[in-house]
Amino acid sequence: MIDVTCAIIRNEENELLIVRKGEQTDHPLKWEFPGGKVNKDESDEECIIREIKEELCMDIVICGRLHHVTYDYGHKKIRLIPFVCDTLDELPVLAEHVDFRWCAAGELKWVDFSEADIIVAERYVESIGGSTSETEAVNENEIESETDKELRKMIHSMMSAQEAEWIATSAMDNPAFIAKLLGYSYSDDRKLSFRASWTLSRVFDKNPEMINPYLGDIVEKLNSLDNESTQRSFLRIVSLTDISRLSLKHHGILADHCFKALNSGFSAIAIKAYSMEIIYRLALIYPELANELSASISMLQGEGSAGIKARGKIILGKLSEVSSERKTSKK
Repeated sequence: MIDVTCAIIRNEENELLIVRKGEQTDHPLKWEFPGGKVNKDESDEECIIREIKEELCMDIVICGRLHHVTYDYGHKKIRLIPFVCDTLDELPVLAEHVDFRWCAAGELKWVDFSEADIIVAERYVESIGGSTSETEAVNENEIESETDKELRKMIHSMMSAQEAEWIATSAMDNPAFIAKLLGYSYSDDRKLSFRASWTLSRVFDKNPEMINPYLGDIVEKLNSLDNESTQRSFLRIVSLTDISRLSLKHHGILADHCFKALNSGFSAIAIKAYSMEIIYRLALIYPELANELSASISMLQGEGSAGIKARGKIILGKLSEVSSERKTSKK
């Protein structure tokens, strides 16, 4: 049996990436989730990150894993290992496929997939609630009677954006949930930490004012977090806030943390992107940060992914506009 990984890659609009095989392949013109065979002495996670980089020139962040699919094609038997991943890269560079498209989860049932990928698509749709148009209704009284243990279990088992929305909506009616979600975000349990912070990000999208009182605490915890997925959710929240409302102390923490992330060769692409946006916002308050930010972005232009390069160009353009406006105002 051959172990093969595949990636269910989501973009910022929660669309999913599928790719099409060529005519001269074992599954001519069939669509699939991108991935490839696991090499000897390579973990499944290492494999999918490598394969997506080689096949599509994309950076991904692994967010979850579905149960494997075993399928016998006759000429080969595979164990297909699906990962749920996020990316900021919108335009894959096709090295082994002839086409790609982004589609909603509800469209997967109409795609002409290879047989094993059909099962993966069905399981993914099931994992997000069985439908993209219907979300299971929540009884308000049931939410109010949930114990901390039940809430923790619910968050820990969460696999989809729909489930995060479900909990986030509940938090809107029960502000005590916010403090609990924040506490879970600081947990040593990496899965619980990420999913709680991810849900907080959804709460912020619905009502930023509910998260604003906790922003200072979030900023102060950044340097002690070693969970990149949780950092990504927190940095996303901060990047969308009015940073001028934070204290001088918190500005200093953010500048230090974000510059380190931006200049690190090990930070995930999403963390670099959010750090870039945060420093840009700080530079509007502290102009002396602009040159250092420009230098960091320029370094990424030669080494970063297509997605981070595109973000960098946008920020450089904004910095140039601000600089021109300041020069004009001085005349």
